[in-house]
Amino acid sequence: MTSLFFRVHGETAMTLCCGLRSFFQFFKTPVYHQQTKPRTLRHVYFRSLASASGLSESVELFGKLYPRDDYTNVTPKILSKVGKNLHNQKYHPLWLIKERIKDHFYKQYIGRFGNPLFSVYDNMCPVVTIEQNFDSLLIPFDHASRKKGDNYYLTCNHMLRAHTSAHQRDLVRSGLDAFLVAGDVYRRDEIDSSHYPVFHQMEGVRLFSNHELFANVPDGEDLLLFEKSPRTPQKQETHTLEAVKLVEFNLKQTLGKLMTHLFGGGLEIRWVDCYFPFTHPSFEMEIKFQGEWLEVLGCGVMEQQLVNSGGAHEKIGWAFGLGLERLAMILYNIPDIRLFWSKDERFLKQFRVSHIDQEVTFQPLSKYPPLINDISFWLPSQGYSENDFYDLVRSIGGDLVEKVSLFDQFTHPKTEKLSHCYRITYRHMERTLTQEEVRVLHKALEITAEQELGVVGRY
Repeated sequence: MTSLFFRVHGETAMTLCCGLRSFFQFFKTPVYHQQTKPRTLRHVYFRSLASASGLSESVELFGKLYPRDDYTNVTPKILSKVGKNLHNQKYHPLWLIKERIKDHFYKQYIGRFGNPLFSVYDNMCPVVTIEQNFDSLLIPFDHASRKKGDNYYLTCNHMLRAHTSAHQRDLVRSGLDAFLVAGDVYRRDEIDSSHYPVFHQMEGVRLFSNHELFANVPDGEDLLLFEKSPRTPQKQETHTLEAVKLVEFNLKQTLGKLMTHLFGGGLEIRWVDCYFPFTHPSFEMEIKFQGEWLEVLGCGVMEQQLVNSGGAHEKIGWAFGLGLERLAMILYNIPDIRLFWSKDERFLKQFRVSHIDQEVTFQPLSKYPPLINDISFWLPSQGYSENDFYDLVRSIGGDLVEKVSLFDQFTHPKTEKLSHCYRITYRHMERTLTQEEVRVLHKALEITAEQELGVVGRY
């Protein structure tokens, strides 16, 4: 499900000193980091090297210090994105999508006293505990989604949330039974036009009591939410089939109305059965848009153990999660996820609308030419992670890097050492890059990769 649902080696002081000395003797040309502000390659390299060596004893976020430990892997580049809250910046395309969803739920679902049924939370702290992010969602201890290589850890106990679902149990525990959560989430991932280490999610939860679920069903007072029976592909062991089918119907009807609101009438929708640890049964929703079937969200009937842990033992519920960038890229035909972080007025002014439901026809910006460089190196015998390399690329190249692809692997027949060759596409969103700018960035990447990742270059 989009929301619910998804080694840097230390160096001795002597090695650091020698590495810096040889580096400064080797290369002293300025580098243009990220978009406009010139910095020296020396500065880029030293900052990255200092971070990798643990010279800063703590990570500070929102006025709180998190002492570094063996799990700490969050980078300065990622920390610089925390608190930006693009989804709360008025007239930003992510804000528009969030507001349209919020407005739809406010108007469509009214409580007993005329107030909106769903509460909305869009400013919750992105720093969560490991227990909130994984354990509270019943994610097994050995599940792949917990891997250090896929997440940004502040310490062994705290991390930047990987999904807004990290708040789900606590909100249920506070007494809420219908709510939406929107926020920034963080995952280490590949580098291309549709992936970014910081993105934004929105999820919804609705719980039903026995009376709420069966009130409009003939003889509904005789029906029950719970029973003890075997788990099947259609239901959990604690739920009655009647209850699950009604919850599933309400869930799909709710999401169908939402997608029709966003994309317009006549929308074709299909449901695909799938698996998530925190819902059963579980589904992915696909819509047919411009002739293609596109997966837009994941959802399902909440695992009763999760609901019970929030103190709602007498209720049953559904949950869904979607990516705001995913919807915005489809709706507005935005070709590159980096554009959401752009400050280019040619991009931002297109979303300054008089009403949130006003149609936006996105006009693509002029695409400046790419510059492509390859980098190849021998991997260390252990401890190498592709996501470590991608983080290093992002730290040095910033948003100037459009894509990184592993296009060749080679195993030496005698030494059995493995070599990786990556193709890196550099492209500025607002101007043409020069060969010299890219050469400086690429050289910084080559040197820093050897120092931080323990690889041996084949340049």
